[in-house]
Amino acid sequence: MDFKIIDAHMHYSEIQAFYSAAEDAGVDYSYEGYIKECTKAGIEAMVCMGLTESTPHAFPDKYAQVPMMANLTENLPSGLHTCLGINPHQLNDDSIERIRQKIKSDPKIVGFKIYAGYYHYYIHDPIYAPVYKIAAEYGLTVAIHTGVTYSEQGLMEYSHPLAADRLAVNYRDTQFLLCHMGNPWIMDACEVTYKNRNVYMDISGLVEGNAALLTYTENEPLLMQHYKTGLLYLNNYKKVLFGTDWPIVPLQAYINFCKKITPEHAYEDVFRGNALQIYRLPALPTF
Repeated sequence: MDFKIIDAHMHYSEIQAFYSAAEDAGVDYSYEGYIKECTKAGIEAMVCMGLTESTPHAFPDKYAQVPMMANLTENLPSGLHTCLGINPHQLNDDSIERIRQKIKSDPKIVGFKIYAGYYHYYIHDPIYAPVYKIAAEYGLTVAIHTGVTYSEQGLMEYSHPLAADRLAVNYRDTQFLLCHMGNPWIMDACEVTYKNRNVYMDISGLVEGNAALLTYTENEPLLMQHYKTGLLYLNNYKKVLFGTDWPIVPLQAYINFCKKITPEHAYEDVFRGNALQIYRLPALPTF
C-alpha cells in the first residue's frame, strides 16, 4: 500500500487489563512504544476508544466518570482522535452537560463508545438515549462493542450485534459502528450492517495475541473463511473500517492479517478512506 493508514479502533488508557494484553501481544504499551509501532506501520492517525477505571482492575467500572477519555499518558499522539467512553451507571444531567462541553471544546472528539456486554445494559435501553441524540446533533459516530467480551464479568447477551438492528431503526439520524464485526456472530453483524444505511462496522480485535498467533490464524483456512464469508456477504467495503484494538495485537502483524481478509481493490477504503468519512476526521497531522 502506498498510502497512510488510519487505525480506527485502538486504546490508550491506564487500564490494568491492557498491560496484561500488551505483554501477551509482545507490545510496548507506552507513548514511545506506540509511536514507534505507528511509524513502522505507516499509521498516520487513530481513533481511540475512551476508557478509564477509578481503581486498578475495576473495568467495567461503575464509578468511572463520564465521559471516559484516553489517559495512558498526558502527552497524546498527535494523530489521536477520541470516541468518548460511556459508563451508563454515571449518565445523568451533569455528565451529559460535561459531554456537550467536551465536544464543543475539543475538535478531536469524533464519536462515542458504548461498552455493550461489559456494562449490563442493552444498547437500546433508554438510558443511552441522550447519547444517541447528541451524536445525531453533532454528527458523531457511536461505536458499539459487539461480540465476545474479554472479561468474565461481561455478559454477551448484551453485546450480540442483532440488538443494533432495533437501535438503527429507532435512531435513523444517528450513525452507528459495530466493533469487531460482532465476532463470533459475524454473519449477524454483517446482515445488520447490510440492512441499515446508518450502520457500519470495523474489523478490529478479531484476534488477540502476538505475531505468531496471527500467523497461525492466517494459516488456518476455516478461521480465515469465518471472517471472509461475512465480508463477502456484506459486499460493501465502503462500510468496513480497519482497526487494531491495540494493545492486544502488534500493529504491523495485524495489518498483515487484515490484508488477507480484505480484497486488494478495497484496501484504500478500508484502511483509510472510510475512517476519514465515517468519523469525519479533521485535517490529519503527521508524526
